[in-house]
Order: sequence, then structure tokens, then C-alpha cells
Amino acid sequence: MKMTHLNDDQVMQKLKNQHYSAQSTYKAYFSTWLGGVTTNPSLMVLPMDDHLVHRGDGVFEAIKVVNHNIYLLRPHIDRLFYSAEQIGIQSPLSKADLIQVICETLKISQSENAVLRLFLSRGPGLYSTNPADSVGAQIYLCVTELKPLPQEKFEKGVRIGRSQIPVKNDWLAKIKTCNYLPNVMMKKESVERGLDFTVAFDDQGFVAESSTENIFIHTKENKLVHPGFDRILKGTTMSRLFDLVEERKLLPVLRGVKIEENDLLQAQGLFMAGTTLDILPVCEYEGKKVPISPMAKVFLEMIREDQKMATSLNLDYRKG
Repeated sequence: MKMTHLNDDQVMQKLKNQHYSAQSTYKAYFSTWLGGVTTNPSLMVLPMDDHLVHRGDGVFEAIKVVNHNIYLLRPHIDRLFYSAEQIGIQSPLSKADLIQVICETLKISQSENAVLRLFLSRGPGLYSTNPADSVGAQIYLCVTELKPLPQEKFEKGVRIGRSQIPVKNDWLAKIKTCNYLPNVMMKKESVERGLDFTVAFDDQGFVAESSTENIFIHTKENKLVHPGFDRILKGTTMSRLFDLVEERKLLPVLRGVKIEENDLLQAQGLFMAGTTLDILPVCEYEGKKVPISPMAKVFLEMIREDQKMATSLNLDYRKG
């Protein structure tokens, strides 16, 4: 390969000429490092020596926007700051300022529906593991196109299996850190097995979580239960659904239950929950058919209705 020494203008031209299909889904990008917003996907970059890149030293959130409404914005922001606090990162923006940045970036993107990819990093500075080498924490925000799953997944259900990837320890599992290699390996595992998702179990044999999704069950005793948050991330969508079910007294709700594999097979219904997928019924576990709960459609409609409502948890970015 012939090596070329590029000047500054050539580097900028190279960046602008780098095109690939995924870029069409990137609508706007804000960064404290750049100090503003760009809508050119080729320029949505960050420093190579940011500790987020070479150590996974940062935290993140994925936030859904539906009909201009930023869904569960405040719970997401609270979790971002909680995660950052656990690893000693001080945000360069307050919560109020960050929310304003999100609203302004969305306005520039002109997106009615989107997924916000929000990162709070340790920042650039050397290539060591030492946090003190960073020049300061940074925020990166990319507004991306919302691509819903095929409707048949919500009607016919998804196929899942048991993961062979070890779960994270309890401290790391509760932080939404960018060190996501176990999650990546779980997704790789599900793709290679031809499944929609795989689900991890802890060292005591209890259900934990999927790659980026929570799992919960509608038990044969007609109760809605989810695993404890000691070994999994507290999912915002699942938590909100349980709040709504409890408020409307649709089913008895039990939180933090130790769920074994046999409980999955005996349940009235299994569900996957996540920011981008909402609520999905499971139709098969490890090749064994699972009944789709009659509550599947109800749960999905509840969440989708909630996404469009003006509540203390949501924010219409046009009014933010």
C-alpha cells in the first residue's frame, strides 16, 4: 500500500467523501468538542484518543422520539447521570442544559420520529487507562432515524434462546457503560444461531437480561414479574410498563423476582422490552413453543399510547 501524507485540506475532503448507507439515517450531531451541531454525517466524528474509544470509558443512553415527543426523557437523563457518577465522570452540561441541547439538536434535525444516541465520555487525552489524563468529559449526541421492527414480530412473536455469555458482575450490570463487549457477544451469538435474542442467566441459574433488552413474564398464576435489578440494567420501558399495569390494576405486579428457566417454559407469556422495540411477545424458547399471552397486544398499545402523551416523564421538544 502506498502511504500518502495528507495535508489538512485533503483530510477534510477525504472525510466529506466517505459515504456508506448507514449515514442516511444520521440526521444531526452535537458535540461539546465541536461546540455545535452538524447535519453532515461525514463530519460526525470524535477524537481518536477519547477514552470512550480506546477504553469504553463512558456512559450512554438511547432515547426514543415519537411524534416530536421525547419518550421517558427524564428517566433516561437521570440514568445517564447516575451511570456517570458511578464511574466518576462529571458532565460538562447540567441536566437542564443537556435537555436544551437535545431539543435544539432535534429541531435542527427536523425529525418527527427518531432515536437519540447520547454519549457522555471521559474525554480525549493520551491512550492510557488513567482518567486523569483526559482533558475533560465530553457529550456526543446523534439524532438517528427510527426504524420500527416488522409488524409480524409484534403479532407472531420472536424466537429466543439461552445465552452462553457470562453475565456482568452486579456493579457493572447496573451501569449503562460503553464497555459493552458482553452485550456485543450476545448479539453475535443470537445472529449465529438464527434467533432474535438470547437471554443470559446468572451464576445461580436465574434469568438476567438480553443483549440490550429486558425480559419479563406473565406467569401461570396470572402475575406480571421481572428479574431483580441487582444483576441487570433497570430498563426504562419495562419499568414504565409495570408502572402503568400497576396504576390501572390490570394484573398483580411483582418486581425483582428470581426467575428460573423452568418458569419461562411454564409462563402464560414471555416478553422482551426495550427502548427501540417497545414490547415484543416471545413465541419460542430454545426450540420450544411458548404461548403468546393475550396481554401482548394490550401491553404494546399501552406503551405506544404513553409515548404520545404529555406527562412529567416526556417532553415535546418543540416546546422544550
